[in-house]
Amino acid sequence: MTDKLKNIAEKFNFKGEIENILPMGEGFINDTFILSTKSNDHPQYILQRKNTNIFKDVPSMMDNIVRVTSHLKEKVVAMQCDPSREVMTVIFTKENVLTYYINDEKEYWTMTEFISNSTSFDKTTDVELIFEGGAAIGNFQYLLSDFTESLNDILPGFHNMRFRFEQWDECIKNDLAGRVKDHAEEISWVNSRRVEMMAFWSLIENGEIPTRVSHNDTKINNVLFDKTTQKALCMIDLDTVLSSNVLNDFGDAVRTYTNTGAEDDTDLSKVTMSIESFEALCKGYLSTASLFLSQTEKNNIAFSGRFIVFEQVLRFMMDYINGDTYYKIKFADHNLVRTKAQYALLQSIEAQYDKMIEIVNNNK
Repeated sequence: MTDKLKNIAEKFNFKGEIENILPMGEGFINDTFILSTKSNDHPQYILQRKNTNIFKDVPSMMDNIVRVTSHLKEKVVAMQCDPSREVMTVIFTKENVLTYYINDEKEYWTMTEFISNSTSFDKTTDVELIFEGGAAIGNFQYLLSDFTESLNDILPGFHNMRFRFEQWDECIKNDLAGRVKDHAEEISWVNSRRVEMMAFWSLIENGEIPTRVSHNDTKINNVLFDKTTQKALCMIDLDTVLSSNVLNDFGDAVRTYTNTGAEDDTDLSKVTMSIESFEALCKGYLSTASLFLSQTEKNNIAFSGRFIVFEQVLRFMMDYINGDTYYKIKFADHNLVRTKAQYALLQSIEAQYDKMIEIVNNNK
């Protein structure tokens, strides 16, 4: 534990005396630490340095999180459940006014309570855990389905397919890295699906698919599970919470829960959508989400998987054509490898699409 971390932590209104502060997780976006106190009576805490390259307006992001978690806690209390375990708790600064601290280096720091006896999973093929993860996503959305306030738009254009295609057309036109001439096939993958993707997006633009509160990063390691029962407790990592289309959350879960390979797998024979995982995810999600989703939303649940995976194909390929300026790469052509792996997943989803629709219809 450095003096810097201790000084930052002490700006927050937590209980107890600091015992240690240790790094937690791999920190792909934020730098995360776990703070332990000297008394067993006091909880542990999560201390985070927010990545302001991605989250350019941390105060607005934290405002979203506080408003959403306050609403969730009210709903959980009304259900006579435990808000300390089923909702993330934000710790304010000692003045009890701000949800963040800015140090001399202009870094933004935040603190939340660590939920004891909990665990998370980076990946799983266990259909019971996948069901629980799907149910957690659906329950998160259900509890917020009567949240009528507009949240701050901290990620402009996120999942906006019209905006993505405008970026795409510009990138092909500019050809900044001189790569367009060598990748006509991959470019055709994107262009050939423009009509169907924009048809789905038009349902969002005209309001047939409504705007609700969505999480926007629903991979399974953002679901917290009870360590003893392995039942889902709550959604965590709420940095990306937005007023948006909730089918994005299901589609992102399809992309991350059901892929039998890696996001950047070089062996495309390993990359498929597991229909067993999809069925468990769908059953879990609809066990709660069916309580509030409209008929149009239900009719497009299966397509949301195609939409989100396609978007990732487009974004990886666009970054490759632009010269790898957005996503971090570990080797030359990493974004091209990612594009091909995501396209293999998309093709697998498309091949099983009729079965996906059948599964949705059997559970909605």
